[in-house]
Amino acid sequence: MINYETLEKDIKNQKIKNSYVFCGADEELIKESVGNLVKPYIDEGLRDLNFIKFDGVQCTFDEIMNACETLPFMAEKKVVIVYRCAFLKEKLDASSKSLYNSIKEYLKDMPEHTILVLYHVFGDKRDTVKKNKNIMALDKITTVVQIDKLKRDGFYKRVDSMFKENNKSINKIELRYLCEKLPMNLDIAKKEVSKIVDYTGNREISKKDIDLLIPNKSEDDVFDLVDLISQRKIERALDILNELLFKADQHMLIITTIENQFKRLYDIKIGLLKGKNVQEFIGEFRIPQFVVEKLILQSKKFSRGQLEKILTFCINTEKNLKSSSGDKKAELELFLLNIAMVKK
Repeated sequence: MINYETLEKDIKNQKIKNSYVFCGADEELIKESVGNLVKPYIDEGLRDLNFIKFDGVQCTFDEIMNACETLPFMAEKKVVIVYRCAFLKEKLDASSKSLYNSIKEYLKDMPEHTILVLYHVFGDKRDTVKKNKNIMALDKITTVVQIDKLKRDGFYKRVDSMFKENNKSINKIELRYLCEKLPMNLDIAKKEVSKIVDYTGNREISKKDIDLLIPNKSEDDVFDLVDLISQRKIERALDILNELLFKADQHMLIITTIENQFKRLYDIKIGLLKGKNVQEFIGEFRIPQFVVEKLILQSKKFSRGQLEKILTFCINTEKNLKSSSGDKKAELELFLLNIAMVKK
């Protein structure tokens, strides 16, 4: 397995293999890396003949193999890319498992005239290559490229360039402030930049605009935590809890933030039952439309009775944390287990 830096050196030294598996959480960075890899082998005039892309959710093994076996037309190499490969997930159904096994076998004897690139985007920001046994098994056959997050300075430059691409400037102070609020993910950053550009129009971007449109990372983590609870994925919810405790060892702040999230979901649930629409919620809560829409979707994952019981657990846990001198982390973990088991 190699990383982004090693891949860049291999490209510079023209040490290119016949197959690669790219993986990571940032699809924009993966696509950029894949583009850098295959660019020297693509003649724009012959692009339609020598550059083929497949959707990794819908394609078949025969389609991929036939594309790879066909000789390039007036070129040294043919490039075949399979993006968002569903057959590279950690858990596979029978159909995906069959495709994975066929690809795995085919990679052992790739034609010299083809560069086959498969890429998989992690669905959860806590997923890693080493947790995925299917990808790790391919590392013995092909070159697995792990695309990690950018370093902080590199992320600042990329986000700044996104504004310039939109014919918009942002001051260095506001740029740094924005980047500190964003996860270092180019795909997410691209969407948030577009949102800020549309919202601010021709005027300068202020911190107030950024605060209005971009939620705090801890709030984002709590949103993910609540979503996992709705799916009863308690182990992943506990992982987020541990991350929150690692960032800030403030148990009362965490329980309060979780409680506020459920209060908001309860208010949304009651509002929906009364026939309120998105615009009414925007006016009531004074938050952007996209946040309201996310809250509405999340509120629908819980019944009214569930939310009432969960809020009772929140209040009781808050009291216990204030009055007890015991293990506060254990108290929070028990709290998550309890609310995950509340029935609809």
